[in-house]
Amino acid sequence: MPVLHLVSRSPRESQALACCLARAGASDAVLLSENGVYAALTTSEGDAPIRAALRQLGIYALKPDLEARGIASEELLEGVREIDYEGFVDLAVHYPLSHSWV
Repeated sequence: MPVLHLVSRSPRESQALACCLARAGASDAVLLSENGVYAALTTSEGDAPIRAALRQLGIYALKPDLEARGIASEELLEGVREIDYEGFVDLAVHYPLSHSWV
């Protein structure tokens, strides 16, 4: 069953994203929120795993958290999709299982 993986910590402060990407299946999606949105930056150190994951996973970044951190759309890796809270709800409906990574 597809899983929505929730990552709210940046790669600099936690291994949450690395663990998430190691476990995520091809039918899963990843939502970056809070400081997790820093992983979606084109200037992010160690962005190779997320770039590779974009080939098989839907990766989303929560727009209000991007805005709160002064991150513009142009700064995101190609393929990362911005969503609002309504989009978050849509993902939660589409993916009946979710897992929060800390």
